[in-house]
Amino acid sequence: MSLYDNTTYMNDVKKIAAFDYAWEKLEGKSLAISGATGMIGSFLIDVLMYRNVNYNQNVTVYAFGRNEEKAKNRFSKYYDLENDKFIFVKQDINLPIESDICGKKVDYIIHAASNTHPVAYSSDPIGTISANVIGTYNLLEWAATVGCERFVFLSSVEIYGENKGDTDTFAEDYLGYIDCNTLRAGYPESKRTGEALCQAYIKQKKMDVVIPRLSRCYGPTMLNSDTKALSQFIKKGVNGEDIVLKSEGTQLYSYAYVADAVSGIIKLMFDGECGGAYNVVSDASDIMLKDLAGIIADYVGKKVIFELPSETERAGYSKATKATLASDKIKETGWKSYFDIKEGLHHTIDVLRSLYEH
Repeated sequence: MSLYDNTTYMNDVKKIAAFDYAWEKLEGKSLAISGATGMIGSFLIDVLMYRNVNYNQNVTVYAFGRNEEKAKNRFSKYYDLENDKFIFVKQDINLPIESDICGKKVDYIIHAASNTHPVAYSSDPIGTISANVIGTYNLLEWAATVGCERFVFLSSVEIYGENKGDTDTFAEDYLGYIDCNTLRAGYPESKRTGEALCQAYIKQKKMDVVIPRLSRCYGPTMLNSDTKALSQFIKKGVNGEDIVLKSEGTQLYSYAYVADAVSGIIKLMFDGECGGAYNVVSDASDIMLKDLAGIIADYVGKKVIFELPSETERAGYSKATKATLASDKIKETGWKSYFDIKEGLHHTIDVLRSLYEH
């Protein structure tokens, strides 16, 4: 059984694909996505390919990744289609990209490749930084040579750093404190540098770039290797185990269900201002970690237990204890979210449970 056989998952994909967006901008165009098999990239591709199959969208999707076998397993449905609208491109974005790897012109590029969880930050700090800096540079350079109409750089809530105690929520012009002389700083600092690179290319090479800043994302497309606290909670819930909380759980964060995150990315690709950064967050999804654990435990009939983290896990943890995002700016584009935290978690657990059972 695959995600494509799951009614809940496909209904979420259909919902986003049916939104009244400026889809005509993709007609006859091409779009490249780095990090294609990741949580965000894979859901995004499913929406675009659903548009192709069911709405005759006619957009060519180039899925960038390092492992084609992994892509074949994830996107088997599209490999079987007798058309050329889904094309896997084997490419390490930390290496220069041949200008004609996808032909002479690529209209849209979405940079979604990045390490995004604590163990990856601490065990592969060089890879974390390089994907966000060198990878972004290589993709921007490539974009400049292939006539890219719009470049979308997926940034993160992490760029805000620690709350200085002077605001309840982070608007896009807020910058908190980051101790750059730590292992953990590699992720937020490199995301900041990636944003700065985008601004440099806008100025110097007249490129059109928009920057969605994603809150903490989750969903049934999450990778099994994901070590974020919420991802660990979800995996425990799916397996019918008690939820393990490795802190007091008083951290207050904003979250986004993957379908909301992808709908925000698409909306900003169409309607965001060049150079603009926009928070992407699901409504009714500001919640403490212990309450998240409680929602999952209640849903699967288990309890929350406390456990000390390993040194490797601790090294990758964010120091931020409060990081909630303002969504006023993205809502001015006409975007809105559709999944609150309970619905998003229930969908995630239901889908993953059905996959594991098969």
